Amino acid sequence: MNTETTEDKKPEAIVIGSSAGAVEALFSVLSGLPADYPIPIMVVVHLPPDKKSVISELLQAKCSMDVHEAMDKEPIKAGTIYFAPPDYHILVEPGKFLSLSTEEPILFSRPAIDVLFETAADVYGAYLLGIILSGASSDGANGVKAIKNEGGRVIVQNPKDAYARPMPEAAIAACPDAEIMSLKQIALCISNIGLS
Repeated sequence: MNTETTEDKKPEAIVIGSSAGAVEALFSVLSGLPADYPIPIMVVVHLPPDKKSVISELLQAKCSMDVHEAMDKEPIKAGTIYFAPPDYHILVEPGKFLSLSTEEPILFSRPAIDVLFETAADVYGAYLLGIILSGASSDGANGVKAIKNEGGRVIVQNPKDAYARPMPEAAIAACPDAEIMSLKQIALCISNIGLS
């Protein structure tokens, strides 16, 4: 009999979604991870479609891991943080590579958090950790539900601490048994997962 809990399973991938307040939240959560962190991390931040994003460059300056915008058909590798480029959905494909899509925006957003979370849940199943940080829409709520339905783990930033509360609140409403943590607790949790 398998008595392994969701918390015991070491994830094979981490997906993170955020919008308003994302830069500060991501710095808090990701900047302390080592260059050889053993789990790939994929991030969607709501971005204006018509502007070059500098968020990956800003994070790279603070982070030891390799940080860059995802490219179409790029294999997913440990030690890397992938950002969705402006105006593209990012999807996880069977075979564990990324693809980019210009399909319709979801909740007015392209990239959309739900697209990444739902496709990652299909590929990684119970070995996926999904994290929702500060944000001003309900994008991500369906995604965390998909992760939970596959047996994965969901962590949500405490809405009380978030720059924008609607996204964490919507995620908690959609996934009532999500783990609710401060940014400091999330950073520690991710760091410990990498060591286990």
